[in-house]
Amino acid sequence: MTGTAGDAGQLLAISDLHIAYAENRALVERMTPRSDADWLLVAGDVAETVADVRWALKTLAARFHKVVWAPGNHELWTHPRDPVTLRGTARYDHLVALCRDLGVITPEDPYPVWDGPGGPVAVAPLFLLYDYSFLPDGCATKEEGLAYAHGTGVVCSDEHLLHPDPYPTRDAWCRDRVAGTERRLAALPDDLPTVLVNHYPLHRHPTDVLRYPEFAMWCGTRLTADWHRRFRVAAMVYGHLHIPRTTWHEEVRFEEVSVGYPREWRKRPEPPGRLRRILPVEVGPR
Repeated sequence: MTGTAGDAGQLLAISDLHIAYAENRALVERMTPRSDADWLLVAGDVAETVADVRWALKTLAARFHKVVWAPGNHELWTHPRDPVTLRGTARYDHLVALCRDLGVITPEDPYPVWDGPGGPVAVAPLFLLYDYSFLPDGCATKEEGLAYAHGTGVVCSDEHLLHPDPYPTRDAWCRDRVAGTERRLAALPDDLPTVLVNHYPLHRHPTDVLRYPEFAMWCGTRLTADWHRRFRVAAMVYGHLHIPRTTWHEEVRFEEVSVGYPREWRKRPEPPGRLRRILPVEVGPR
């Protein structure tokens, strides 16, 4: 560990670790806090198997003062190489129990309050999924959007591996998760800012740069389009797109903190696996 126990600490974030790749697993093995007081937000897509998720979160939880996890789509896959064959809500509940065993905060736990530099803020890990409402241009319904995506060949693997059981569809599961989470966030004190941590962006604007725009259907929901204003958001932390960057929307900071696949991060000039500082705010262009 770097730093000393007396350091004020930082709120750091990462996502899309994808440790099935040996190069990415090595990044996690080298990941350390900058002080003993640092928290780490992990915004999903740690791995596809329960064993790999456990290894990564256990490794990180042993190093950081607190680890906060929000699930990605890959953790929720029922992958043929995973001996844990649970599907849908049963798989999610299994991962929540795993996290609690490790002392990792999940979307089912009380939201912790970061009192370090830049705080106090409520840190809220979210599990919301998507509902196909980020439709391609010219499509008016989910069915039209999926037909268009199948025509282009750009279809998320979730369609085969992410099961919504016992919900009839992934979008039905999404709507239920959104409604319950909305109630929890609305119950927070009116004077307490938030850092919202979700695998998908809460607003569609980060998907505008996707190489294949139809993939946006698997990237969030319009139901959260105003949450960055409604819930006093100091920063919205997300992953999934594998396009790490900072954007601003209506004076709110959106931070994509993805690592991504080795073939992606090898092309970037910055070192891979750098933890993004969420608080205190890093001064930079807007």
